[in-house]
Amino acid sequence: MNEHGENDLGWMLDESLKVPGARHAILLSADGMLRAHSRGIDRDEADRQAAALSGLQSISRSTAEFAGRVETPWRQTLVEFDGGYVFLVAAGPGAYLAVSASEHVDMEAVTYAMQKLVDRLGKELSAPLRQNTGTFR
Repeated sequence: MNEHGENDLGWMLDESLKVPGARHAILLSADGMLRAHSRGIDRDEADRQAAALSGLQSISRSTAEFAGRVETPWRQTLVEFDGGYVFLVAAGPGAYLAVSASEHVDMEAVTYAMQKLVDRLGKELSAPLRQNTGTFR
């Protein structure tokens, strides 16, 4: 294990934080398990946020009918606080990307950086697992 989590994708999350005002990035599974996190947020906090963000995504998805169409797929959730924002987007099958940011962040720049990262993550998340070709005893 390294500082970013089990799957070594944390460095990619760090890239999304190059937008001034972006704070932390977390990659999580639909069931709330942390897959990776950026530098600057410790593992325990990232785990806690991953669980909470999974619930937020579920609640957001369940309100599709309120948007006018039941079959409308969930794309993004934005939560605004006095001190900033939390952005949550789909990052592939069963995976979500969350970024927190200050209140002075360029929201369009954050969402653009997140979408670029989702494109890159899609390739990483869909890559086949390596098979062990040798035997170890």
